[in-house]
Amino acid sequence: MESLLSVHPVLLALLATCFTWLCTALGASFVFFFRSVPRPLFNSMLGFSSGIMIAASFWSLLLPALELWETKTNHAWFYASLSFLSGGLVLYLIHKFLPHLHVGLESNRQEGGRSSFQRSILLVIAITLHNIPEGLAVGVAFGALGDNFTAQALASALVVAFGIGIQNIPEGAAVSIPLLREGFSVRRSFWYGQLSGFVEPLGGLLGAALVFSMANVLPFALCFAAGAMIFVVIEELIPESHTGQETEMSTLGALFGFVLMMALDLGLGA
Repeated sequence: MESLLSVHPVLLALLATCFTWLCTALGASFVFFFRSVPRPLFNSMLGFSSGIMIAASFWSLLLPALELWETKTNHAWFYASLSFLSGGLVLYLIHKFLPHLHVGLESNRQEGGRSSFQRSILLVIAITLHNIPEGLAVGVAFGALGDNFTAQALASALVVAFGIGIQNIPEGAAVSIPLLREGFSVRRSFWYGQLSGFVEPLGGLLGAALVFSMANVLPFALCFAAGAMIFVVIEELIPESHTGQETEMSTLGALFGFVLMMALDLGLGA
């Protein structure tokens, strides 16, 4: 921990988001060993990811932003609400107009308008949309450290990266394994699965550099990242986790994911 205190926050953000990418690749590598996932297990994996992202959005992003704004204004709730909605609405607009393809459901679902793009390109776009908010959240957490940061502040940022990394393992598997059913080879399924984490270092660098260079945007950036993540959870993860007849597993997975992330943030990040 002591050695990390001398590393630039933006570089730490890059390293942390590379870790989350590797976690995604680890989950995607399950495709080399398993040809299918039972629907209840698949639902619980998506639910688990949902729970972690919801908890991270509140405990690691929204709550610190509110505390920062309360020191500057009497209208912290208003600015937090506006910033949160901004993040969600930006993802909504991108999701609405950029063509992309969802797989892993009972049938393929193309969204975002008509397109002549190849099926694989539409899939990559969907994966990119899904994971940019996660990388942004990790990057903002590290960019918030500033020039002179403490071991406690560093621990809080590491908790965000660790939590996102944990949920990326089942998420990577949830992307790659269903692709076999869609006709992809094992190698291509792994390739597209790990791509779901490739964009996180890019989002992490963007978030960290922005916050580090302009400290005043930190509360906005924290809430913006939270809104973007919640949009992904509600629009994609929760609906996909409730397909099939046995949906209780997705609910239980979400509960355990939320509690795990909350415990990590309150226990290690405090």
